[in-house]
Amino acid sequence: MKKALVMLAAGLLIGAIGASYARLPAAPAKTDAEKAAEAEKANAAKAKEAAELAKAQDKAVANYKKHKK
Repeated sequence: MKKALVMLAAGLLIGAIGASYARLPAAPAKTDAEKAAEAEKANAAKAKEAAELAKAQDKAVANYKKHKK
């Protein structure tokens, strides 16, 4: 019984080590439409961030002018 448990544990250990070295298949290449959608999404996010930055800067300038001595 002990020998069977030891062999089972050794097999599981060898299987775990083998699985840790396994490689995943490469991701499929993106189509032009997917690339364009990602670029459009990135540009929209960039524009939104720029608008938020401009709004924060305007608010800071207004606060500065309001409290200037």
